Amino acid sequence: MRKRLALSALALATAVTAGVAVPATAVGPDPVRQGLEALVHSDGAPGALASVRDGAGRVRTYTAGEGDRDTHAKVPRDGQVRIGSVSKTFTAVVVLQMVREGKINLDDKVDKHLPGLVRGKEIDGNDITVRQLLQHTSGLPEYENDVTGDILARRYISPRDALDIALKHEAVSTPGAEFHYSSTNYLLAGLIVEKVTGQPFAEEVDRRVIQKIGLRHTYFPAPGETTIRERHPQGYRQNQPGAPRNVTEIDPSASWAAGAMVSTNSDLNAFFSALLGGRLLEKPELDAMRTTVQMRENDPDHNAGLGIITMPLPCNDAQGRKRVAWAHSGTIPGYGTWTAATDDGRAASVTMTLEITTNEAVEHLEKTVASALCR
Repeated sequence: MRKRLALSALALATAVTAGVAVPATAVGPDPVRQGLEALVHSDGAPGALASVRDGAGRVRTYTAGEGDRDTHAKVPRDGQVRIGSVSKTFTAVVVLQMVREGKINLDDKVDKHLPGLVRGKEIDGNDITVRQLLQHTSGLPEYENDVTGDILARRYISPRDALDIALKHEAVSTPGAEFHYSSTNYLLAGLIVEKVTGQPFAEEVDRRVIQKIGLRHTYFPAPGETTIRERHPQGYRQNQPGAPRNVTEIDPSASWAAGAMVSTNSDLNAFFSALLGGRLLEKPELDAMRTTVQMRENDPDHNAGLGIITMPLPCNDAQGRKRVAWAHSGTIPGYGTWTAATDDGRAASVTMTLEITTNEAVEHLEKTVASALCR
């Protein structure tokens, strides 16, 4: 679940054997390690962790701070974390695979698959397309701020109940008019997948993405599942005033297809690398995913595709052109993550163990990922 800050609009060493993650021990200033230290010391995160994959497939892992404020345990290297809205990229991939199979068309109206379901104040599913859902141009209102208390209280909220909460709000714009980030879009995308396939959305994500590319530490939590399955740092939420509160155990059901998944930084790197490398989508669907719209005025560098955004890098390619990565970011009570990859196989993912509440933290996460991709 994402805060309504800049993140919601972009939100969003030693050489090692290929594919094997080991601790990074940089000689001299390491921008990734410096970035993690900034997340801990400047942004107040109890801990931070990262995984960086270079163009040759070599992996480096990093940690900073503490994995548990009570026991002072270390941050587990490449531990599992809640990835929040990075889940949206997985959802977009599933929908686009179904486009390839002819089961969904990006220009289908929502009402074709969910007849009569999407109705509200200036909201009509006959006017909204699947493409607009994936690109946040539907004009649908946000619902996630209304369910934070339920998530923290570990109350299960079904996708249909979450949709009812969203539809109590008025549309923010007419469909197709402009970009407005809203998790309601991906709630509906998940419901469309279930309606068309007749299968639980989580099973489709697992079969079509997780199992297909062998992500061993990524999963979609079961209904009512509040714990994280494997080794993980504790996640926190800042209380004002007072010390951060441990919110590791929550019920992420309300975020569902928009933000409920659990993964590791290395698995996210593998996912984004497989996506850009054509292992999950055929070229027409990948091209559609990378066709963008402007996210906000006076920012030509961050543009929204279908489940991914463009991310400028502070370095040039071999031809002297400014490099660009494809990214997504996310926050949910306990964790904030930014992950990105480039077309030449580089990938980086960074997580702070504190729910993001400031634009400065967003900037530090993005800067750390960008510096990793430029090394």
